[in-house]
Amino acid sequence: MSVKVWDDSGAYNRDMDKNTITHLDSDGQARMVDIGDKEETKRWAKARGQVRMSETAFQAGLAGDIKKGDLRATAQLAGIMGAKKTAELIPLCHPLQIENVKVDVMWDEKLPGVNIEAQVYTTGRTGVEMEALTAVSIAALTVYDMVKGIDKGAAIESIRLIEKHGGRSGDVVLE
Repeated sequence: MSVKVWDDSGAYNRDMDKNTITHLDSDGQARMVDIGDKEETKRWAKARGQVRMSETAFQAGLAGDIKKGDLRATAQLAGIMGAKKTAELIPLCHPLQIENVKVDVMWDEKLPGVNIEAQVYTTGRTGVEMEALTAVSIAALTVYDMVKGIDKGAAIESIRLIEKHGGRSGDVVLE
């Protein structure tokens, strides 16, 4: 049996064997992937995104004049917390023993706004790509929440995986 797959434009692309879609069982139902036979290896992933905002919001954040507090510190903490909660937020993700999460929120006057980068580390049977992406997403949502009183048009942009290391599929470096 096959599953119909559509491309990014919404047009039908091809049939794909269900065995190549890891989160579907033989009946096409969603399932958690069985990782029991995988070896534990060191794994880490890096994700990145940005929040573009008005010059007024950027200057207020840079000066520490955001009513809700320190934008960078709050977003970094939120990103770390988000990485730790990934399995609770995304239905088919495995709960992982995370060894380390690093979230950087960096002011960028060219945007204006912030660039956010997260790295997540574990030793386990599955990767931490979703945890890194969740860390960036939650940090970006926190930045938006903190500046929305000044700039409701702030935009979360370009959240993406940058690299992942470890596991059967090996290293992936996208930038």
